[in-house]
Amino acid sequence: MSQQPDRFYPLAVAATALTVYSTSLGGNLVFDDIAAIQENRDVRPSSPFINLFLDDFWGTPLHKEQSHKSYRPFTVFTFRLNYAVHGLQPLGYHAINVLLHALVCVLYYRLCLLFLPRFVSSVAAILFSVHPIHTEAVFDMIRHVSLFVDMNNVTTDPQRWRCCAETAALAVCGTLCKEQCLTVLVVCSFYDLLSLKVSCLTHIWQCVLLGRGVVSLWIRKSLARIGFLGLTALLTIVIRFRLMGPHLPQFNRFDNPASVSPFPARQLTFSYLLSLNAWLLLFPCDLCCDWTMGTIPLVTSIEDLRNISTLCFCVVLFLLLRSSWLSEESQRVPLLMGLSLSVLPFLPASNLFCHVGFVIAERVLYLPSMGFCILIAIGWTHLWRDRRLRGSAVVGLALLVTIHGMKTVVRNREWESDETLFSSGLRVNQKNAKLYNNLGKVLEEQSQYEEALQYFQQAIRIQPDDVRGYLNSGRLFTHMKKYQEAELVYLKAKSLLPQANRIKSSEARITQTHLQLFLNLASLISRNNTRLEEADALYQEAIKLRSDYTRAYLNRGDFLMKINRTKEAEAMYERALQYDTHNPDLYHNLGVLLMDQRKNQEALAMFNRALDIDPDHEQALVNSAILIQESDMALHHKQLASERLRKMVEGGKQNELIYFNLGMLSLENKDILGAEQWLNKALQIRPNLRSALFNLALLLSEDGRPLEAFVYLKRLLQNQPDHVKGLILIADIYAGHFGDLEAAEECYKKILQSDPANIQGLHNLCVVYYRRQQLVEAEACFQQAHVQSPNTEYIRQHLEITRRQLQQVAAQVEKENPLKSIPRDPSVLQQISPSPTIR
Repeated sequence: MSQQPDRFYPLAVAATALTVYSTSLGGNLVFDDIAAIQENRDVRPSSPFINLFLDDFWGTPLHKEQSHKSYRPFTVFTFRLNYAVHGLQPLGYHAINVLLHALVCVLYYRLCLLFLPRFVSSVAAILFSVHPIHTEAVFDMIRHVSLFVDMNNVTTDPQRWRCCAETAALAVCGTLCKEQCLTVLVVCSFYDLLSLKVSCLTHIWQCVLLGRGVVSLWIRKSLARIGFLGLTALLTIVIRFRLMGPHLPQFNRFDNPASVSPFPARQLTFSYLLSLNAWLLLFPCDLCCDWTMGTIPLVTSIEDLRNISTLCFCVVLFLLLRSSWLSEESQRVPLLMGLSLSVLPFLPASNLFCHVGFVIAERVLYLPSMGFCILIAIGWTHLWRDRRLRGSAVVGLALLVTIHGMKTVVRNREWESDETLFSSGLRVNQKNAKLYNNLGKVLEEQSQYEEALQYFQQAIRIQPDDVRGYLNSGRLFTHMKKYQEAELVYLKAKSLLPQANRIKSSEARITQTHLQLFLNLASLISRNNTRLEEADALYQEAIKLRSDYTRAYLNRGDFLMKINRTKEAEAMYERALQYDTHNPDLYHNLGVLLMDQRKNQEALAMFNRALDIDPDHEQALVNSAILIQESDMALHHKQLASERLRKMVEGGKQNELIYFNLGMLSLENKDILGAEQWLNKALQIRPNLRSALFNLALLLSEDGRPLEAFVYLKRLLQNQPDHVKGLILIADIYAGHFGDLEAAEECYKKILQSDPANIQGLHNLCVVYYRRQQLVEAEACFQQAHVQSPNTEYIRQHLEITRRQLQQVAAQVEKENPLKSIPRDPSVLQQISPSPTIR
């Protein structure tokens, strides 16, 4: 029976975590997941594995100035494993997160057992498992399993150096998952200090500082272990800064407004944020995915009433430290460990050592909530031990777990999609322009332009000095074809950009958002052929402001290609490759340029290079397949083209041009049934696609099914009555299948009205005259065709046949009564047939 609690408590903790977070499994990849997973090339197996250790969390090389400097290669590696199994299907990512969170909760319970009774540990673990503050962390895929393993190793056998080395190694590995994990070394060192009794600490004080006595071997080993952990932490930090390169992470001033504020606003605001984070742990009612920009107004003076909450936080923290240190020895370690776990892991996000790119981020409270739950569990235990309050304690705990669990379920549903997430954020933070912009983008993708515009304009009203609202509004006006309004918005945003003499300052630096404004405005202006030079000047200005901004080269190259300045466009793409050799768009655009120059082999090589970097690059897949199909390449290339197009279809792409090209490739491979199916699929998406209608009709005609071909030809000619090849084919069916020579004649004459030099239409009209025994008209017609195309052998032969028959008829007329009708010789008529239909 004694073993039952040992099994029951961890199972109960895991079951609670799984039950609460199972509601997150139906969610999509949202918010930061888009950049970290969906758009991160390092997640794809095609990306070189070494890139995981050279790029930041978002897939940008660490040495670049625009890198976020978040270095989490092990986390990206887990994304890569997920992708290898199920691609971008969200369920797998969320399922792994939920399982990891449940495992973390069990390990957290085992950690608590090291200095708390079993029942109290289970209370702390259950509180931790349902705390709503974790929703963002679970969705953000944070791995902290190593922390608990570290703590277990150190505390179970603190005298063994092997455990100390394992702790250091696992802490470094944890840092490669999330930067906060480095604080585990500080927590372990703190715990090792707590394991020394007060008398030992007094003895160390006397020996080291006062020179009295000798420090025992046991104490020296303990201090040596602490020194080893501290040295490991220091070396990790040094290496981490070396990896970041010469540039520290650069954040937009709106991401953390206090960081660019003067004294005393900066200090007062940062201090107030400490109390606000503590309040979110204590009362997680209003949670939000984004707390940047104007969500929390700056504390600009000492008279601000919010300073009272800062003061209260400091007083409470001081009283907790004091009461913990003065408590009985059996209570001191749990209380101080709870405090250390609450405070130490939060230090990297506190703006104390360096400024971070957010105001508040609920995900960074994942680790501090461990210590917080320990403190709550210890406090609850005091109520439990009082028999008069035991009933109230049980009810209160049950109520707290239930409320937190329900709140977590609600938050999980809010994280199901971008729309629900940003909408929930605006219910909490209505002063955050970023949330309005993000929700506006979601509505824009749903083609709800008017509603999206309202959100963008509200973002501008809230934050009139942020260009992102103007950028989004201008883009939306362009989609709505309100070009004048778009230009006015872009020009207003351009007036907000920092002046050239201030660009070097950190507050006024040119960001990618600023540069995107130049590109959007240039693209808009280039619609007017009289303003091409003005548009080109904007592209060049963006390049001048940031010479390493590859998108500016890419966009200017596209612009130059449109105005037939191909040599300059090629130079733009090649220059961009000097800064970014792993950009598939650059190789693809170079391929398009070479394809236009009929350099098919070189173009195919560029498309293949783009696909080496990003095997799912849609434009490179389609254009390389079209290039192969339309050029005279070997059979294995044709098979490659078919595989690439089929990959697009298997990936869920429904595009009429893809289906059409698959149909044409099937035709080349003599796969009549397959070609018919693909062409019909193309017509299901675009019923009036003329190339599909004609080729399907031609296929059916050559397959001996003229009646089916006739239906598609009628559809084709209803939408394009002057389609020459369609007219020729339907005239052949009129004449050959229906015997309707008049209808065939009308078709051929219609062709010659629009294209008098069409030799095929003229020849087939001659054949109609011949079959009607209008030999004089036929001879004149063939004579005209022969003059227009003297080297066409079958026209010369048909002219000779017609003349011979005319001679025979003339001879016969001389013999017989001239009033007799001219005889018809079917065997002779069969000698002349319409010219073959050209595809």
